[in-house]
Amino acid sequence: MDPVLSHLQWFDIADPASPELDELAQRFGLHELQIEDCRHRPQRPKAEEHDHYIFTVLKHMHDPADLEFDDVDVFFGPDFLISVHHADSALIDAVRARAEQEHTDRLDRLFYMIIDKIVDAYQPVLDKIADDTADIEDVVLQKPDPEMLARIFALKRKLVDFRRVAGGMREVVNDLMRREKGLLGDDLDVYFRDVYDHIIRTVELIETYRDLLSGALDIYLSAVANRTNEVMKILTIWGTIALPLIIITGFFGMNLKLPWEGSYLGTALVLALMAISTIAVLIYFKIKRWF
Repeated sequence: MDPVLSHLQWFDIADPASPELDELAQRFGLHELQIEDCRHRPQRPKAEEHDHYIFTVLKHMHDPADLEFDDVDVFFGPDFLISVHHADSALIDAVRARAEQEHTDRLDRLFYMIIDKIVDAYQPVLDKIADDTADIEDVVLQKPDPEMLARIFALKRKLVDFRRVAGGMREVVNDLMRREKGLLGDDLDVYFRDVYDHIIRTVELIETYRDLLSGALDIYLSAVANRTNEVMKILTIWGTIALPLIIITGFFGMNLKLPWEGSYLGTALVLALMAISTIAVLIYFKIKRWF
């Protein structure tokens, strides 16, 4: 197969099941277990060093809306670079365009560009998460309904997955950054440190948004509890107000000779007694500051 760039031995495999991957593995002496990792997805982010090449599993943001990642496997040797991914990838096109624009003539710098492009794609997702978290904080007190609870849990679940991926990528970049006098040029250390700073910032922001969502969840639970308390308070007040009325109507509803039974003012007196008892209960509640 032809390389992606005419002046560099960069080979891109868009289908891990392709026999071209087997041909390249035989040509460059790639380990069979790592070829198996390319074909059994997903894998955790990792970096493995062999005698003549480095194998990395990188996590590319495939669907920012749902925070879905796909694997980008890279074999990097002194005279070759092989990238393996599933289906067409805009990542590869972007890296190729950047390499052509900067006239890149080194494979290690090309390897850095792939990692840098993957990590840079995390930032827009973090900005979207920040906006979603701010929206949740704004409405969680005004509208603490089951839909809001489901939204909080869904976003927290996505952040857990994002944290796992970002933590793995942090270890990969850290491992590559610590290699000395190997396949990566020493002049690239400063670039890998910059990528490492970006991934550290990503992890820290994920933790921050998780804490904010946990706080929003606490606010939601408090708002629901307060609403329940308000409802119970109103029901208790009305039940207490109705209690003397029930006693009075029950008393005068008995089939016995009762006071005012024969008086034409009996109904008015009973209504007055019910009104006085209701007002007395409301005054008592007001003195106790129960409403």
